[in-house]
Amino acid sequence: MGYDLSAKAPIESRDQLVAWLEAGVKTDRSSWRIGTEHEKLGFHVDDLSPLGYEGPVGVRAMLEGLRDHFGWQPIMEKGNIIGLKDPAGGASITLEPGGQFELSGAPLKTLHETCSEVNSHLEQVRTVAEPLGIGFLGVGFSPLWTRAETPIMPKGRYNIMRAYMPTKGDLGLDMMLRTATVQVNLDFAEERDMVEKLRIGLALQPVATALFANSPFTEGKPNGYLSFRAHIWHDVDPDRTGLLPFVFEDGMGFERYADYALDVPMYFRYRDGQYIDMTGMTFRQFLEKGGSDSAPGARPTIGDWVDHLTTLFPEVRLKRFIEMRGADGGPWRRLCALPAFWVGLLYDAGTQDEALQLVKDWSFKEIEGLRAAVPREGLNAVIGGRTVREVASDVVALSRQGLGRRAQTDDGDDESGFLDTVEDIIAKGRTPAEDLLDEYNNLWGRRIGPLFSGHAY
Repeated sequence: MGYDLSAKAPIESRDQLVAWLEAGVKTDRSSWRIGTEHEKLGFHVDDLSPLGYEGPVGVRAMLEGLRDHFGWQPIMEKGNIIGLKDPAGGASITLEPGGQFELSGAPLKTLHETCSEVNSHLEQVRTVAEPLGIGFLGVGFSPLWTRAETPIMPKGRYNIMRAYMPTKGDLGLDMMLRTATVQVNLDFAEERDMVEKLRIGLALQPVATALFANSPFTEGKPNGYLSFRAHIWHDVDPDRTGLLPFVFEDGMGFERYADYALDVPMYFRYRDGQYIDMTGMTFRQFLEKGGSDSAPGARPTIGDWVDHLTTLFPEVRLKRFIEMRGADGGPWRRLCALPAFWVGLLYDAGTQDEALQLVKDWSFKEIEGLRAAVPREGLNAVIGGRTVREVASDVVALSRQGLGRRAQTDDGDDESGFLDTVEDIIAKGRTPAEDLLDEYNNLWGRRIGPLFSGHAY
């Protein structure tokens, strides 16, 4: 049976929700694309304070400058510019709750294209930011500012989330306001392929977290972690975070993921320019009963379902594509390396099979234990009697093989060169966070200021 899956279509049954997810299937591998997203932290160069929204030197000024200089189209909410769209390429720039500046890249065919997109974006950002005295930093967690010092962006959905987060965990507001990540979005061929990609992604996400660990500072001092961003996700909201044990069970498919999402409490629904608080209701209850105490009788739409899926935060997320979400933000080379890591594993059938064999004997308890250990231990964490460094060496070698077989070249070079930076990390046996800690202790005089001058984009 066919369904109307457009945003305004009313939902009459669970089957429509499953069909919406299943519509992401791309049986033709030549149509698969790569979408890379990254967040960065803006600051005033003169005093290293965070960017507020208003004023001549702030987030609004950055967005307006990109609009005026480069033709981005503004996204408005109640008179405020809250994002930008590229009318030609499909990319967008959005704001996270604490002003983190995010590029949501266009779906592109090759890693050469996605890295070119990252570099072009950073060049545009510098063009606007430098005359304003603004800089941007690529790390996984705000290294200097307190939660209270971090500005709040004027987006309606974030008001609901800020009120709800502290009822579910102690670090939800830190996740919202002070973390920054890089992620990649990938396609799948059919349901079995989707399930395999989810299983590999969830099992190996702690390995990616270790390789890209880059958040060792909080409020100007070492925080005891290599990826404090990853640690934060353990105390945000157990209803919508974590490793999704059901993905590893028999019967996993689009229906099972839809059932999971149906039973996660909602944040909001959006009607007539207003975000309506729905935090007392799961999506299943919304579907069965409609509305809420403040808006009785309203029926859910496909658009509500799409919005709801964006409020689930597992380590790997399913929408009409798969999102790998476990890495800290970092410098531009690692913004290109993260998608290379996953594309090499999951966009070649041979390496995907080998990756599945590599993790098939890991129990869910072992994977969960690895996820808990990696934020502090990084490459030294252990699973199945092997360190993450050893596992990562095998995984990255597989990824390099997969990228070579993809044979997507630019000036004669295939995509495997984008893995050089993670291979260097494995060879040294040191995470990026450990390099930063060394600089802090031995070069910076235990001051955090040099991080902003030496590691900004």
